[in-house]
Amino acid sequence: MKVAIVGGGPSGLYLALLLKRSEPEWTVEIIEQNAADATFGFGVVMADTGLQQLREADASSYDALSEATRQHQHQIIVQDETAIHFRLPVKGGAIPRLTLLQILERHAEKAGVVIHYRERIENTADLARFGLQDADVVVGADGINSVIRREFEQAFGTTTNILGNHFAWYGTPKVFDASALVFRKYEGGHFVAHYYAYSDDMSTFVAECDDATWERLNLGALSEEERQALMERIFAPELEGAPLLSGNVRVVWRQFPVIRNAQWTSGRHVLVGDALASAHFSIGSGTRIAMNDAIALANALLVHKDDALAGLEAYENTHRPSKQKLIGASERSYLWYERMGQWMDNYSPEEFVYQFMTRTGRVDDERLRVQYPELMARLGRAGGAA
Repeated sequence: MKVAIVGGGPSGLYLALLLKRSEPEWTVEIIEQNAADATFGFGVVMADTGLQQLREADASSYDALSEATRQHQHQIIVQDETAIHFRLPVKGGAIPRLTLLQILERHAEKAGVVIHYRERIENTADLARFGLQDADVVVGADGINSVIRREFEQAFGTTTNILGNHFAWYGTPKVFDASALVFRKYEGGHFVAHYYAYSDDMSTFVAECDDATWERLNLGALSEEERQALMERIFAPELEGAPLLSGNVRVVWRQFPVIRNAQWTSGRHVLVGDALASAHFSIGSGTRIAMNDAIALANALLVHKDDALAGLEAYENTHRPSKQKLIGASERSYLWYERMGQWMDNYSPEEFVYQFMTRTGRVDDERLRVQYPELMARLGRAGGAA
């Protein structure tokens, strides 16, 4: 089988690794528009539950990823200047995105995957430049702005909706002891910082505000540098003098695009990761969801070695139910954040944390009591939970 993968992010690299490791005679090649050492963003979350699935799929790359992941089990939520601390029930952690990509690149190339760096295609006809015009499977692993999805948008049944909240991803040399969410009112506006350490000398810092705040404070009229300085001022108690950093690209405040596709395949073309369904960053599982897609697609193609189209059909049929559960949780999470100003104005810290913890519908009171007994005891004493 010949497989062309457009996009060398986590899902594309992991899919290529799994296919080539199992079927060395297959042609598996990746077209990646960036250089081998380029990445965007800082650290990404790799929860322990997600890592376990990776171990089952490929133990060697799992060991390397696990070793490079900075573990943390402590979470803080700040609302109305009240900090509520609790321990996470399972190990969590974060890894530099560049390190994640380098590990997957190394293992994929060792397995025999060919990666074409600094090569951008505008449509599938461009695959001929690499001798991949006759590929049995063409995978769109090229993210939210997928060229594969764009070319077959009607067949995929693509829809795009833009959320109201505005956000930007920064890094900071302040290494936080715990991951945290800090909800803060400032000059009549509602802001939140999501931050976590991902190495011994860096943390990811995501700043966000609702659309009403953006308009009320006229944030659109500010330069990116002025918005960064404002975030440093609003979250000065947490940053303690450390700056926010923009990395190797200019940070741009934007609104999240919700990408959905009614169909996952169009002939020999198939989508994975954010190209298929963008997972909102508030759920903290975007990388895990994308790599799960890679596992499911690899398994389906390997079962149907002599019939690629049957493999693509099996991928959608078998993986859609579990995918929809995670995407559904992502949707309920971002809808909660879209109304965060209302929750910040009307809930006590304990009520707020309870509503936050149960926002996706995947956690109920019983699960909270089992997994977060100390937190539930506090919330119960304060009247924040049943």
